[in-house]
Amino acid sequence: MNFNELIKKIDFTSNCLKERAVSAVNISLTIRNWMVGYFIVEFEQNGEDRAEYGKKLLGQISETCSSLGIKGYSISNLKYFRQFYLSYKRMRQSVIGQLGINSKSQSVIGLLGEKYASEITKLESRSHISKEVVDITVVDADKLLSHLSYTHFVELMTIDDKLKRTFYEIECINGNWSVRELKRQIGSLLYERTGLSRNKHKVIDIANQDKSDFLPENIIRDPYIFEFLGLKQQEVFTENTLEDLLIANLQDFILELGIGFCFEARQKRIQIDNEYYYIDLVFYHKILKCNVLFELKTRKFRHFDISQLNVYLNYYKKYEMQADDNLPVGILLCTEKDQEMVEFATAGLDQNLFVSKYQLFIPSKQELENFIKNQIIPNE
Repeated sequence: MNFNELIKKIDFTSNCLKERAVSAVNISLTIRNWMVGYFIVEFEQNGEDRAEYGKKLLGQISETCSSLGIKGYSISNLKYFRQFYLSYKRMRQSVIGQLGINSKSQSVIGLLGEKYASEITKLESRSHISKEVVDITVVDADKLLSHLSYTHFVELMTIDDKLKRTFYEIECINGNWSVRELKRQIGSLLYERTGLSRNKHKVIDIANQDKSDFLPENIIRDPYIFEFLGLKQQEVFTENTLEDLLIANLQDFILELGIGFCFEARQKRIQIDNEYYYIDLVFYHKILKCNVLFELKTRKFRHFDISQLNVYLNYYKKYEMQADDNLPVGILLCTEKDQEMVEFATAGLDQNLFVSKYQLFIPSKQELENFIKNQIIPNE
């Protein structure tokens, strides 16, 4: 090998082993926190003097650890550790496997003493999972421990619905999400949107897509979920009411639209010939570098709806586009749509013109449960 190849090999080896070291530290930290949670729950249930400490147990643990110079055991952290164990009891066997020990291990007895070895014995004896936990929609515990950091688990523990949590466990592993990305996907209601979509795998693919590869057709969601408005599906309301509520809940609305949207105007006035027209909502997309125009309908899509939005797009192309802008995008939001009618109505028109449904509620989860099962089975 020449000198440059030598440097490349050193750099490659360094990076690989550095990643392994970081991974090992993350796994050890996760195991430590799970074990602490386990010990707390064990004490609460079987401690000889548990009644003496009662509800103040976590405070006493935190105070005592602090006095001994043991860091990282604040009351809030101890609450998380306890919840971590209770939420992920099924990781018991994986924890034992990762520790690489058993109750007869001389290294454990020598290093940590007989008492700790006896605790490992208890852990081993309870390594079976109760029947109510065994379910086809449970992600393999070894995968969880090897792919997710403790900070991921903290975020996942905020989800009470077990099926919903399983969904994000699967997609977090498959998409190799950072904690920040996991938060973003939870906040953007990926679980609910997947349940509503006809093409669930496409929704997941778009969620995991690199921002640099974004195209207009990939930023448009179908359907959008406006549950945060507090409206019921059977309620009668006007387009002005819908617009008022979306603006009043602008932060939630932008979150639902997805990444990159910046609000510009409501009822944007434009003049064509001697008449004024008003575009319901105008946004700018900082990734696509273009304007996004929204028209709101509180009814099912009709073929003549699209011509109005097409006029607005053509106006923006001629008068509003800046030199470095890309072509504007138009989105017509409606409560229902027939796909064939949309196809015929938009044929020959601007390719950046889209029709999307919006939902005012989240549907039942049976369909999504079936999807999650199908996601898990191939990995087993």
